[in-house]
Amino acid sequence: MNKTILLLERLGNLVQHARREDAKQLGLQPVHLQILAYLHRANRYSDLPIAVTEYLGLTRGTVSQSIKLLEHKGLLIKRVTHPHARKQHLQLTARGREAAAAGWLHKMRTLLEHEQPSSDQLESTLETLLTTLQRAQHGKPFGVCNSCVFHQRHGNGSRCGLTGERLHTDEIELLCREWQDAAQAA
Repeated sequence: MNKTILLLERLGNLVQHARREDAKQLGLQPVHLQILAYLHRANRYSDLPIAVTEYLGLTRGTVSQSIKLLEHKGLLIKRVTHPHARKQHLQLTARGREAAAAGWLHKMRTLLEHEQPSSDQLESTLETLLTTLQRAQHGKPFGVCNSCVFHQRHGNGSRCGLTGERLHTDEIELLCREWQDAAQAA
């Protein structure tokens, strides 16, 4: 069997185990931590329940029930940006941000920071693998805003070419469900 496949499988198992342990410590299920972690990295175009469903590949019912539980536990809040709008944006509370940033993600970040020279090559390889798998499964890519074909840099900041809206500095490093690969568009 291909060693890469074995390594990816083992890494996936270790991540799942770590996520289960982290969730257990917080009185949550692993899916709840996945939702918190996604929302921690999502921009304002992607902090919607439907985006959570698309990104994690879950059912609407699972996401809906999980959001209710996370809201009840004080880890996130729902907000509507316009009084007549039906879209509910999901925003992590301070406790939700803490839960999303702790645990296995923090450990992984720390480990990779010490291996920076080789992690650039690893990132490129994993990105290629991810893109290939997403295409094969017809999934949405959910890339980082500043590498998107719609991301426009201006002298005084950034703007989304799709919506025409100004982007805040911290937003351009977040995940977006509208993302399209700028490198492939060129």
